Amino acid sequence: MPATPETLEGRHVRLEPLTLEHVPALAAAAQGEEELFRWTTVPATPAAMRQYVETALRWAAEGTARAYATVRRDDARVVGSTRFFLLERWAWPDGHPNRERHAYDGVEIGYTWLNSQAIRTRVNTEAKLLMLRHAFETWRVHRVCFHTDARNERSRNALLRIGARFEGVLRAHRLAADLVPRDSARYSVIAAEWPVVSERLRARLDEGA
Repeated sequence: MPATPETLEGRHVRLEPLTLEHVPALAAAAQGEEELFRWTTVPATPAAMRQYVETALRWAAEGTARAYATVRRDDARVVGSTRFFLLERWAWPDGHPNRERHAYDGVEIGYTWLNSQAIRTRVNTEAKLLMLRHAFETWRVHRVCFHTDARNERSRNALLRIGARFEGVLRAHRLAADLVPRDSARYSVIAAEWPVVSERLRARLDEGA
């Protein structure tokens, strides 16, 4: 599958394949949001943002991630970033119909951040709808998972609102934004749940949330 992701576009948001050209706009979007990003690693300077984007592009070239700039459609302003990563293909045995399937079996959605102009808006809701729809309906994955700092109540509540199911806490799972071993709360949506989750997200969009 190509390293460069497709553009995912809705009525309120456009997820553009991340490039170095997005660095200035991403750095601007992150300014003044230190408290909002307390539990999320978001670069605070243009130089750090460039390194952040270069890492995402390297992962894309290696086939382990697909990264996007999150663009609000009504004013074409970059308001954050997100990516698919930990793209899994399972070891289906010879002769199994899924053996020749040129798509992913499981993915994680993460490295997601939005500035204060975009959280709890249609931009956030539709971005999740676009990514989940692409995962389940284009790639036909079996599972999409999410991890967030266990202390991040805002993120945990947001995942529950979209219909993701809490699976448990992984202790000392990853490096936290405050540079300590982070306990990660794990959530997931599986293929059988996608129709209900999709309807929930569409209803939230119609309600303006």
